[in-house]
Amino acid sequence: MRILGIDIGGTGIKSAIVETATGKLAGKRIRAETPRRATPEQVARVLREQISAHEWDGPVGAGFPAVIREDTVCTAANIDASFIGLPIADYFSEQTGRPVFAINDADAAGLAEARFGAARDIPGVVLVITIGTGLGTSLFIGGKLLPNTELGHLLLDNGMDAERYASESARVRQKLSWKTWGKRFNRYLDAMEKLLWPDLIVLGGGISKQREKFVPALKTRASVVTACYFNRAGIVGAALYAETRLAKALPVPHAVE
Repeated sequence: MRILGIDIGGTGIKSAIVETATGKLAGKRIRAETPRRATPEQVARVLREQISAHEWDGPVGAGFPAVIREDTVCTAANIDASFIGLPIADYFSEQTGRPVFAINDADAAGLAEARFGAARDIPGVVLVITIGTGLGTSLFIGGKLLPNTELGHLLLDNGMDAERYASESARVRQKLSWKTWGKRFNRYLDAMEKLLWPDLIVLGGGISKQREKFVPALKTRASVVTACYFNRAGIVGAALYAETRLAKALPVPHAVE
């Protein structure tokens, strides 16, 4: 099945058609800047533009940077606060004229890695961290997702919000060397291990392409690997989530006697 996956981030909105049976992109990848004031109207405009550019008229999966419960936005860390309380799937469906299924963006990335990537067939506790504008997290136990963990906002022992201290945007904003930033990020991983005791930690997001600059210096009990999908995971995972929701909505065929 082919589904358009869209990854809505704090700095960029990326999309591609995904072949859900393989997790591979079935067409070009499009990226646009996230509107400076990321209101529902402005984000919906970019979604319409990308859907049009793909000439797409089918279902859409959208990874979104917020806690989403029962298709309703509950938080707004890197988007406009006017999203809070919005029934996001219904809103984007109405605005685009396509059926849209929305999931937390880090959870989407985790789904891609769990189905086809670095966390595939791992039976224990797996923590997937996407490093970008913020620190997104998804947690899997025995291959099952615990949604909306939002562990990037954990307060560290220095009293700071983790993503303001150790995200990629913090590294760029404060002009940190890789060594200095790596120590900060390792402090975050240490806090995660004390809380969760994961068997595997998967690092994703665009910064994972720079893994040789910081991964060797990390000190953890768990094995640390970089994501297979890099910053494509959100696109693929959003499409996989939409496929799952579509399957649940289909009627169960009657048995033939």
